[in-house]
Amino acid sequence: MAFISPTDTIQPHPLPTGILIVNTGTPATPEPGEIRKYLREFLSDRRVIRWPRWLWLPLLHLIILRVRPARVASKYKDIWIEGGSPLLRDSLALADGLERKLQGEYGMHAGVAVGMRYGHPSIRDGLRELRDRGAQRLIILPLFPQYSHVTVASVYDAVFEELHRWRQVPEVEAVRGYHLQPTYIHAITQSIEAYWQVYGKPDRLLISYHGIPLSYAAAGDPYPEHCTETTERIFEQLGQKELLVESSFQSRFGPEAWAQPYTEATLAQWAQESGGRVDVICPGFAVDCLETLHEIAVEACGLYLDSGGEDFHYIPALNTRRGHIELLTEIIRPYLPVEQHEDSMLVKNSGDEV
Repeated sequence: MAFISPTDTIQPHPLPTGILIVNTGTPATPEPGEIRKYLREFLSDRRVIRWPRWLWLPLLHLIILRVRPARVASKYKDIWIEGGSPLLRDSLALADGLERKLQGEYGMHAGVAVGMRYGHPSIRDGLRELRDRGAQRLIILPLFPQYSHVTVASVYDAVFEELHRWRQVPEVEAVRGYHLQPTYIHAITQSIEAYWQVYGKPDRLLISYHGIPLSYAAAGDPYPEHCTETTERIFEQLGQKELLVESSFQSRFGPEAWAQPYTEATLAQWAQESGGRVDVICPGFAVDCLETLHEIAVEACGLYLDSGGEDFHYIPALNTRRGHIELLTEIIRPYLPVEQHEDSMLVKNSGDEV
């Protein structure tokens, strides 16, 4: 028997794989000062705003950052919960659930951390957490099903900017998107059907995605096409041929034309055409945030009802549903080392024999 003296140091078992799940981010508080910090980082990203710096930065600092934080503070306060931002709460809970599943059900030594592209915990924070836990390999999982250079590529920028500072850089794998992943489509349709079991079916279903400027799509960003493909696959799986299902784009910013049709215009038109019940779901958002909980559930709802619509329902994001954790597990499975798959099979087989 070996004895360990009090002066001996026990090194933690290294993680073969560290998984960083990344979301857009959130202000630390719903106060204008914190919102200003968040917007400054977000709107300074060259992937997000591609205007010439000499034109954009004066507009950002002299006008937008002086006006917009106070304008949106009340909206953030409306959705804020005990413990902070819904987006941060559910992203952290999702990471915890994913790690528990990987380590428990599959017998893998895997760690999961959260990094926000803007705000805290940052991508740097998440990567360093995994490094400190001994991760020998990294999987980067942006929580953006439909690829866009504005989101996914921007995450890659931040990841490799941080890794550039490291002397020992581990092996890195990165997920580009999962807009047609069967488990993703199943999770979305399952959440819709579960909602309808409780509240009944609508007359129309609108699938709303965050927009991007048309100039970005014209330059080769496949995001609008990915959104259309996701909508088509959801419609197929729902099997509701009599139900009108369309997709639209929300969250416009600035004077440029954005991907169309616009969510607001579609809802106003539907209210005038039929005026029945409309359900809206936003499958491009992994967890609920300002753009879903306020822009859709409050503002879009008010617009539809004021335009003559009778009833409006927002179907929540996947958030921390069990199906969401199953989905993320399936997405990262191909990126896991072969030996971990073998360990998983050994654990499952030994469990079957008991």
